Amino acid sequence: MFNKSRQYVLLLAAITLLVTLLAGCGGTNRAEEGSTADGAEDKPVFKIGGIPDQDVAVLTRRFGGVAEYVSEQTGLNVEYVATQDYAALVTAFQRGDIQLAWFGGLTGVQARSMTPGSEAIAMRPADGEFHSVFIAQAEIDADNLQELAGLSFTFGSESSTSGHLMPRYFLSQAGVTPEQDFSGTPNYSGSHDKTWQLVESGAYQAGALNAVVWESRVEEGAIDPSKVKVIDTTPAYYDYNWTINDVDAVYGDGTKDSVKAALLAMNVTDHPELMEAFQTEQFVGTNNDNYGQIEDVARQLGIIQ
Repeated sequence: MFNKSRQYVLLLAAITLLVTLLAGCGGTNRAEEGSTADGAEDKPVFKIGGIPDQDVAVLTRRFGGVAEYVSEQTGLNVEYVATQDYAALVTAFQRGDIQLAWFGGLTGVQARSMTPGSEAIAMRPADGEFHSVFIAQAEIDADNLQELAGLSFTFGSESSTSGHLMPRYFLSQAGVTPEQDFSGTPNYSGSHDKTWQLVESGAYQAGALNAVVWESRVEEGAIDPSKVKVIDTTPAYYDYNWTINDVDAVYGDGTKDSVKAALLAMNVTDHPELMEAFQTEQFVGTNNDNYGQIEDVARQLGIIQ
């Protein structure tokens, strides 16, 4: 009986020692995991998005690269999340599912109006002097906006600043009402690349799109100048911008400033491929007030209430 009792006590002690050792190992791993990247693993993933205004390959190269860069510069766990359309990005930003977004002027105004504490923080220099181009099939005899009346016409996305809002505004300034003066109901292609492709293919006689995309595709040789030409270029307006949500409460004080500093530090010398994807050499600062004209035009046209 004594030997059995002694054996039981020794077995119990061995089990207790093993449990203690295993618990110690688990505690060491957790401590090591918690010591990396200034506690970044304890915070939610910092998600970025961008309006889907160009081909998927361009968008992935752009925003995947920014996610990697901002992660390296800030220690945040950053991830690019693709969205189906412009409205989906605005909604995701408003819900807090996206922390940093590359918006057009109109979508930026829409998102910030619904999201207290959000700010436009960076843009390309060209975005302070942005333009849209009106294009038509090469054989069309038109030299100004008035002469586009009677043609079939495609805008870009309905939520696009440079593909719809501002072209519609300048058409109205020229006395052209799309729903009344074009041949048939105006089309919405969904993206700038689709707009020029529809006109070049002959599906629509004319259209309007982002001037930067147009110029880039011309330089690349993607556009056939024997099939499509520029009719007019709009006056300048503010457009694309990086807008950030009110992130400091979740990700820590100074997060907004560190993300902005990272964006403004990007340049073509150190990050040539990334800057090429944005058709710029750097980003510069901006603020919400710069998009007052966009908001005014959107209200005039009844696009936002």
